Amino acid sequence: VFDCWFESGSMPYAQLHYPFENKDVFEKGFPAEFIAEGLDQTRGWFYTLTVLSAALYDKPAFKNVIVNGMVMAADGKKMSKRLNNYTAPDTLMEQFGADALRLTFITSGLVKGEELKFTDDGVKDMVRRALLPWYNSFKFFHTYAKVDGFDASKHLKFGDNILDRWVLSKLQTLVKNVNEEMQAYKLYNVVPQLFHFIEDLTNWYIRLNRRRFWEGKDLTDDKCAAYSTLYTTLNELSKVMAPFAPFLSEHIFQELKENFGEDLPESVHLCDYPEVEEARINEHLEDAVIRMQELILLGRQKRSQADIKVKTPLSNLTVIHQDQDLLDEISKLEDFIKIELNVKNVSYDSNEDKFIKLYAKPNSRVLGKKLGKEFKAFFGPISKLETETLKKVEAGKSISVNGKDLVPEDLLIYREAQEGSNALSNRWISVDLDINLTPELINEGLAREVVNRIQRSRKDLNFNVEDRIVVTVQADEIMKSIVQTFADYIKSETLTTDIQFGVVNLDEANSLEHKIDKFELKINLRK
Repeated sequence: VFDCWFESGSMPYAQLHYPFENKDVFEKGFPAEFIAEGLDQTRGWFYTLTVLSAALYDKPAFKNVIVNGMVMAADGKKMSKRLNNYTAPDTLMEQFGADALRLTFITSGLVKGEELKFTDDGVKDMVRRALLPWYNSFKFFHTYAKVDGFDASKHLKFGDNILDRWVLSKLQTLVKNVNEEMQAYKLYNVVPQLFHFIEDLTNWYIRLNRRRFWEGKDLTDDKCAAYSTLYTTLNELSKVMAPFAPFLSEHIFQELKENFGEDLPESVHLCDYPEVEEARINEHLEDAVIRMQELILLGRQKRSQADIKVKTPLSNLTVIHQDQDLLDEISKLEDFIKIELNVKNVSYDSNEDKFIKLYAKPNSRVLGKKLGKEFKAFFGPISKLETETLKKVEAGKSISVNGKDLVPEDLLIYREAQEGSNALSNRWISVDLDINLTPELINEGLAREVVNRIQRSRKDLNFNVEDRIVVTVQADEIMKSIVQTFADYIKSETLTTDIQFGVVNLDEANSLEHKIDKFELKINLRK
């Protein structure tokens, strides 16, 4: 009896009754663009397809093959109803959604022919890391755009805001990269890029631009540009995500279609898949924002080390990098740096040696194998390498130590602050943060804490985002003086029309008590 797998291997020809008919159709579609099956088909369908095609045409029957691995239970055993060692798929989809389950599989090694020890936590994490932030970014847009009456058919316009241009550039870079990975059938490289983009959209673009969306009642040109940027991003992102998260993509697309005026196709799945608009990609701007993100993280780390709250302003941050052109690009983002790190002034310095000292250690995992018994003799000479030499290594050049040529991978390079400096550094950027606190800075920090408590109270009392309020404050003389000094700032940040001082009865509606450091603050909010 002939191996029945050869019938499956005959599929490209037999399904079209070739060569007896459909010759043109067959020749246009052979070899196939791709086939997809499980790892066990290596000796089944994959094998017989190849054997028959090689015998008949001296070439494979397919150009690409997507091989999925085997899904195992969390304990590494085969999934079994008898062992009850897995959660039923319909239960998982009911709890977390089909999109989350789908993305979990696409992100895993399954699409590379590897095994997956499946856990429910992996699906839950997909909701937390990707789907929920993405949906929250849409809800943010929906909430404010509805209040302001934004209509994409009338108000779509773009300005020169640097973060608008950045996120639209990042969007086009995403479209470009996803298309390239899909063309190469590397599904496992797609979702991580979506993670990074959603992180940039929610934790950077929206957070740094919140004021543009809720400040003022009129649809100014700048507010229209902010709405237009976020609308365009969400619209395009729903199309990019459609093959990977079809349900949430469709939901967001339909909400945009029904609520914001633009004449869109009936379904996201009836749209053309996005193609890159190269003209919108600005690599220098994307690089500058990456460095800005890095220096903000370093600034926060320095605050944490000095035990200074983020809401307490500091006088100066120095951004340090040897590339003056990069510093010039970062300076265009200075306003955002000031807000994120709560600093009064930002300065720039290209002389890294004033702030940072480089030192190195041998990369034991790499150099140990290369040098063998000689390895120990290199510890001392490597630790004494000068900063200028280490900069060459960072630039990708080789150096000579003890008569041996060492490549960058042989060394681990570290940074530490020069004596008398408050600098912090990573491989990409360095900062020096002035952590000296004056009474004026401390008081302004307390005023920011008051803003935080009022905003928190608005939320707890279910006030709408557009509600204007009157605030009554009861506090000791020190805190009262701080509120009076910074009254205009507090009102502008909390949509407060008037701040009054008096007795606040906590038994009355809309009255709350807060503690700020050693100070007690009672407030009453009313529309």
